[in-house]
Amino acid sequence: MSASADATARTRSLIFLLLAQVTAMTTWFATTASLAAMRQGWTLTPFQEGLMTSSVQAGFVGGTLTSALLSAADRYDPRNLFMTAAAIAGIACLLVILFEPTDVAVPMLRFATGFCLAGVYPVGMKMAATWAKGDLGLLIGLLVGAVTLGSAMPHLFVPLGLDWRVPCIVAGVCALIGAVLIRWVDLGPNRAPAPPFRLANATEAFRRRPLRLANLGYFGHMWELYAMWAWIGTFLGASFALRYGASPPIGASIATFLVIASGAIGCLAGGWAADRIGRTAVTIASLAVSGTCALIMGFAYGGPAWLILLIGIIWGVTVVSDSAQFSASVTELSDRTLVGTMLTVQTCIGFLLTLVTIHVMPYVVTGLGWTYAFMILAIGPAIGMWAMARLRADPASEKLAGGRR
Repeated sequence: MSASADATARTRSLIFLLLAQVTAMTTWFATTASLAAMRQGWTLTPFQEGLMTSSVQAGFVGGTLTSALLSAADRYDPRNLFMTAAAIAGIACLLVILFEPTDVAVPMLRFATGFCLAGVYPVGMKMAATWAKGDLGLLIGLLVGAVTLGSAMPHLFVPLGLDWRVPCIVAGVCALIGAVLIRWVDLGPNRAPAPPFRLANATEAFRRRPLRLANLGYFGHMWELYAMWAWIGTFLGASFALRYGASPPIGASIATFLVIASGAIGCLAGGWAADRIGRTAVTIASLAVSGTCALIMGFAYGGPAWLILLIGIIWGVTVVSDSAQFSASVTELSDRTLVGTMLTVQTCIGFLLTLVTIHVMPYVVTGLGWTYAFMILAIGPAIGMWAMARLRADPASEKLAGGRR
């Protein structure tokens, strides 16, 4: 293949991969975006509300472990794996509308969606990496940005109709479109089987100090990220209702979309900066800003929409701008034969942690109110900053980003 043809194939493949990633990932928060509409017709307990998101998280952990144990991304064409996973995720999302929100079938179907998304998110990153030409950080940033934008999209679907089923229907159809779009993606020249997952070596993630610190940084990041994404819409709706009643200057669903989707900008900036400034520098700065936003956001509750949006967008940008760098750090710090195992351990524990904060948040809101509720999320960034600062001082950090730490 000539250089020009290779460049054309690379551009086309990355564009279609990003579009497929965005459309497939709309299923993640489909029921979360519908919570306000659900409350109008049903009485949901705090646990049931949290389950709308946490069941997807649990499914993703199960799917990640299963995929790693079977080496699915290496045994099968990743495009076929992505297509199948996106299609089933879309169908599971569509089936939700056949049941009432309180039916046990809903979290089961959401678990199935999360399970299948383990064949979309990580597999998409693997395909993007095959086209890397010294710009892996940027490519992974693009993919995480697409995941972030896709996760925000269901909130954009809410104004399309008052029925809680609308985001589920649109997200399900989008995932089916994503399953088709992936057929226009070619794999790049950098193809190599990922190191196998070795359960017996999983404890290596905590025995070696540099890996332990990188993982602690990621766990702190995950403690905050998904709970913020899951509950920021409820916070904005309550805040706008308190100040403006039924006539806010901007709808809560649109504001939620803007806050979460702004993270796509953070992913691009974080990936670009990490390749030039260093991974620990980017993660520490991101955690510092996002943690500060978690501490102060509640004090804007009931305040003007412009102020809440300003803090929210800054939070949205920085809460995810460091996400890809933790995985990159573990990849660079691990023994090459254990990279697959280390990434699986990191991902599974990180997403299991999100179950805690997603379910704790509504009880904290009930006990302390929105003014102080988000403060518990700042615990994660504080631990993450400490861990990444210690990693930066460790000689092993010379392995990060070509010596840029």
